[in-house]
Amino acid sequence: MRPRPLPPDAEHIAALPPFTPLTLERIHVPATEDECGQAAAEISRHGYVGFDTESKPTFHKGEASTGPHVVQFATSERAWLFQVNNPASRAAIASLLGSTTTVKVGFGLKSDRSHIRARLGAPLRAVLDLTTWFRQEGYRNEIGVKTAVAIVLGQQFSKSKRMSTSNWSLPTLSSGQQVYAANDAYGAIAVFNALNAGAAGAERRWPITGLDD
Repeated sequence: MRPRPLPPDAEHIAALPPFTPLTLERIHVPATEDECGQAAAEISRHGYVGFDTESKPTFHKGEASTGPHVVQFATSERAWLFQVNNPASRAAIASLLGSTTTVKVGFGLKSDRSHIRARLGAPLRAVLDLTTWFRQEGYRNEIGVKTAVAIVLGQQFSKSKRMSTSNWSLPTLSSGQQVYAANDAYGAIAVFNALNAGAAGAERRWPITGLDD
């Protein structure tokens, strides 16, 4: 029986070279129906895209989340942030979430399925949760994007606590929010692409769910 692999600790990650994030000029926040439709068409041309959601945080016991408020997708070149409170984005979001030809790749997506259905009335299909894949590889702890980037890419992925707990329901996202949200999805597709590169990637059995429900 092979020993379980151990994730790098915080000190090790802090010593790694920085991950190069997407910058604002490669991040798009479509606002109109036409812009959302064009964004969805571009995203749909890819078989795998990075995926994540952001929700306005809850601070009181028993307070129910009203999220997700932002749904983000990323390729290896750019990212798109769809604001759920914008009615013009709803059809594009639903078509992408329900697509079985574009696999949504992310981390810790178990709760996203129920939240998305409750908020949008849309199914979340064709999902590859890399947290599940790392668990299948023997990692005991839950692996998120920061640790995965360290393991696979040997780089330090920076995440801002202040941005993560910011108000994602605002009608206009700040530049900091845009960069944070886009790179959560971009980090996921960067890890996937690295894992999938070469002959070893072709032999991997990815735990994709939601292809037939």
